[in-house]
Amino acid sequence: MKSNTYKLFLFFVLFTMCLNAQKFSGNATYISKSKMELGNWGAKLSEARKKQVAARLKNRLEKTYVLSFNNQESTFLEEEKIDAISGATDSWGGYFSRGDHYKNIKENKIVQSQEFYGKRFLVKDALYRVEWSMGTETKKIGQYTCYRAKAFVPSAELSWYNFSWSDLRPKTNKDSEDKEIEEKLTVVEAWYTPQIPVSQGPAEYWGLPGLILEVSVDNTTLLCTEIVINQEENTDIEAPSKGTEITKSDYTMTVREKMVEMRNNRMGRRG
Repeated sequence: MKSNTYKLFLFFVLFTMCLNAQKFSGNATYISKSKMELGNWGAKLSEARKKQVAARLKNRLEKTYVLSFNNQESTFLEEEKIDAISGATDSWGGYFSRGDHYKNIKENKIVQSQEFYGKRFLVKDALYRVEWSMGTETKKIGQYTCYRAKAFVPSAELSWYNFSWSDLRPKTNKDSEDKEIEEKLTVVEAWYTPQIPVSQGPAEYWGLPGLILEVSVDNTTLLCTEIVINQEENTDIEAPSKGTEITKSDYTMTVREKMVEMRNNRMGRRG
């Protein structure tokens, strides 16, 4: 046990030295794929109908992102797709998708641009530090040897920009149940490579001794398909700068209040 602890400590020391000695930067392309979940409603559909629904939701189930990174900063931006069926962008899905994401691991901050019903917000908050448990299991992703890591992350940290109608259900007054809701955790599995010694990764994920090339969360997997490394010059990273400044919690509250207003207006018209 002491030997393994010492090896892990030595590994982090060497990793830190490598970070200080070299300026690693570049771009990594990730493909995000999510499994379609239709619940009880979907169970009643025919296979042909399920395929039609999957085709309609393709833009939400499969996305492409580009991570631009250096030792301290990164941006994670989605490549916009055109709906193959309607010829339009997925505007409704875009309201509850991750916007342009910037993180600075030295200054411990994130900046994320979100647009909601014609108004642009600039979400600024502290960077959530993921507590990783690192294992010895390895696998190859492209030409890189990757190591497995696992973490339990508060679900709210991974979905604060999202919305579900179930969020509007009345909560119980029992403190124990409220506490359980607040502390709900999500299992995150990541694969990182020390061959690219930057503590960066896609989306909210970072903090491992090497670039994260794959992340699996719930029914979604983010997989790196291409990497371009620049060791000659440091890639310049710019944070989003337009929009009304707001915190993550206040943004979540703003979205829910708007959705409650929309629901009440529809119910009023029906009455």
